[in-house]
Amino acid sequence: MVLIYAGAFMCGYVANWLRLPLAWMIGPMLFAVAFRLSGQDLQVPVVSRQLGQILIAASVGLAFTSDALSAMGSLIVPMIVAAIMTIIFAFIVGAFIKVAAKVDVVTATLAALPTGPVESVSISLKHGVNPAPVLFTQTFRIMSLVSLIPPVIVALDGSVTDPTAVLRNTVWTPSGSLLLFALAVCGVVVAKLIRLSNPFFLGPLGATVIASVLEAPVTGYPYPVLVTAQVFLGVFIGGAFDRAVLRQLGRFIPVSIAAAFLMAFLCALLGIAFVYWTGHSWQVMILATAPGSATEMALTAKILQQGLAIVTAFHVLRIFVILPTAPFVIGVTAKLAAYFERKKAEQGA
Repeated sequence: MVLIYAGAFMCGYVANWLRLPLAWMIGPMLFAVAFRLSGQDLQVPVVSRQLGQILIAASVGLAFTSDALSAMGSLIVPMIVAAIMTIIFAFIVGAFIKVAAKVDVVTATLAALPTGPVESVSISLKHGVNPAPVLFTQTFRIMSLVSLIPPVIVALDGSVTDPTAVLRNTVWTPSGSLLLFALAVCGVVVAKLIRLSNPFFLGPLGATVIASVLEAPVTGYPYPVLVTAQVFLGVFIGGAFDRAVLRQLGRFIPVSIAAAFLMAFLCALLGIAFVYWTGHSWQVMILATAPGSATEMALTAKILQQGLAIVTAFHVLRIFVILPTAPFVIGVTAKLAAYFERKKAEQGA
């Protein structure tokens, strides 16, 4: 593990030298992918991903001042519409996957719906379908979003000459950082007690939003802590790739890649439409409507110093809409598919 993280930090350093946004996440992620594709085993502790989420979510939560929350009241309808449209886009992309890859409806829909790798695999096992295509598509979608959207948006924006400056110049104190971390951990405990989806992101985020609104004496983290959090997340995402699984997928791989880009394209079009509806910048709206990767999109907004609270709020509301309803949506989809299959068989007979 020491050698793996040493290699990850080196790749993060190179990506940072190239001035990539989220360099300390993208570099380690690509390192982990290359490591896995070389046939090596990579047993990354789950706690590393959880710790990375806790640190980033708590840092993002500080953007939710009372003024920011009051300003977002007018955006509640666009947020709900964005969540619903994401589900509709998932069915469109799922139909493409089903036809192009010739897989069952449950596999295709689960692969397209942005629920996250862990949640989607759990649902696929309950329905008795092969989780490998679902896991690959979900993981590739996240990887492509993290690798492409932040660099492209920052490059097109043109106002950011040093992508690490905002994170590096974060004002912090030892007591303020420790209090922030303590509140974030308490948020995780509460989120797990009430069985929230993604407790290691939503719990710390909720706790620090409350602390920020109440003007508690909390501060951000020093830059090395945020770097370490990005490395943890990058290695965990990249470590999900498995060469043996890729061999099994065959022609599903190009379909999955096309589906990921199709989903991102549809959501980007939605973001552009929201520019005219909400009046916010295209950068903020594309980040807000991106199909997943809430942590990474929020970090990108922080780097751009634009709409951090708005981007995070869009993603959080979508998480609350999609994750709890995903089992029901997939269950109904499976029953409808079975019904139409029976009807087709009866007509054929």
